[in-house]
Amino acid sequence: MTGSKNHVRFDWLIIFIYMALVSMGWVNIYSASLSDAAKGFFDFSQIYGKQMIWIGLSLILIIFVLAIESKFYERFASVIYIASLVSLLGLFVFGRTIAGTTAWYDFGGFSIQPSEFAKAATALALGKYVSDIQTDMKDLKNQVGAFIILALPVLLIIMQPDPGSVLVYAAFVFPLYREGLHGVYLLLGLFTIVIFVSTLAFGSIWVALGVLLIAGFIFFRRRKKRPNIIKYVLIAASCIALTFSVSYIFNNVFKQHHRDRFNIVLGKEVDSRGIGYNTHQSEIAISNGGWLGKGWTEGTQTKGNFVPEQHTDYIFSTVGEEWGFLGSMLVVLLFVGLIIRIIFKAEKQKTQFGRVYGYSVAAIIFIHFFVNIGMVTGVFPTVGIPLPFFSYGGSALWGFTILLFIFVKLDGANYHYT
Repeated sequence: MTGSKNHVRFDWLIIFIYMALVSMGWVNIYSASLSDAAKGFFDFSQIYGKQMIWIGLSLILIIFVLAIESKFYERFASVIYIASLVSLLGLFVFGRTIAGTTAWYDFGGFSIQPSEFAKAATALALGKYVSDIQTDMKDLKNQVGAFIILALPVLLIIMQPDPGSVLVYAAFVFPLYREGLHGVYLLLGLFTIVIFVSTLAFGSIWVALGVLLIAGFIFFRRRKKRPNIIKYVLIAASCIALTFSVSYIFNNVFKQHHRDRFNIVLGKEVDSRGIGYNTHQSEIAISNGGWLGKGWTEGTQTKGNFVPEQHTDYIFSTVGEEWGFLGSMLVVLLFVGLIIRIIFKAEKQKTQFGRVYGYSVAAIIFIHFFVNIGMVTGVFPTVGIPLPFFSYGGSALWGFTILLFIFVKLDGANYHYT
């Protein structure tokens, strides 16, 4: 490849998908928030007008992020991370509380949610740490250091409390796995979720019996290899202890609205007028869309404001109703294409820092996309996770824009001559 030493080639496919998602998001926000009081596309007193301002400012952010030397992000990753922790700490003194959650700073009419920016800061810090230790993640000491980096923002966000943002930090297990973290961590995480949900659905006794039967079956199948019975006993005992702790966690750690949402998803409660109203109406909106949808601004559920706050976490229900199955699949394919492209480019990085950061970006976008779609379609409980680049909100859009375009810059730096 020829060019000057300072030549940078940006990945235009990533940029194109970003622009497509942001544009489609605004189109659907317009439809979901359109009212009789609206005075046109450029009515900045309306929600869609405010989102247009956030999009315009995002373009300025992109120019700023791309203008900074790529080595700056690695060199000052720790400083950026510490600044993000300070911003999270400051919420407990200067933060604004909305619906019981202290997660925003109020600046004369508009709010900023620092947890949206902490994701990029944590990804930078994790990439810096892993690249500095110059080894894989199989060593326990290195694992502890990485988990501490993840635990600090998680603890501060839990205290707000904001369970949706906390859930996103599970995404960082994937870049660590790519760098050598043992697969047992993924299995333990998956198994913990299965036990937790199964216990809520069937009860502690039945799940405990199931654990004993599975452990006994596996031990019996491996008896010729003389398996360590103590290891099997300890694993089974830990699973059973988790099973009997689920009730306490569910009733004493989760808030009532979280418990209600889990019970609705598990079929223990039917509350289409109360806590389950949003999800119920969202499912109706999506099913109304059929194959081709009802047409832009023609959705009956959307125009009737049946889905509360449809322009934020439930924006995908507008896509389903007005653009149908084909429009919904287009959005899904754009997200899948973006995630795959980021992973592909992450593997091409010349530095471990760039690779870890790239995998972090892909994993964060995937968790948001996967959980949000599952939430809107009633597969998962409502946890308040926005659809990246799509949902209304300046903090979310700016946070994801910064997250993505730092990687675009790092990837572009791969074309520098050495």
